[in-house]
Amino acid sequence: MTKHSVISARIDAETLDMVDKIVAEQGRSRAWFVAQAVRHAAEQEARFAAFIQEGRDDIAAGRTVDHADVLKMMDDMIAGHEARCPE
Repeated sequence: MTKHSVISARIDAETLDMVDKIVAEQGRSRAWFVAQAVRHAAEQEARFAAFIQEGRDDIAAGRTVDHADVLKMMDDMIAGHEARCPE
């Protein structure tokens, strides 16, 4: 069985009112809602950290693109789009 811990946080009245409205509509508890929100935030932060690490690994391995080359690719993409979609 998963071990659970308790976290306490101060929430402003406006946010608490929003939470209370949502949990009432869904038939859920505040605890359930907050646990889901914390899990979602933690997962999002973990994905972002992995994304940043991937970039750092690419830099360390020399997998980089010169800034001027990126600008040229973007200019070419924009020109292609403008050619297909004139105003």
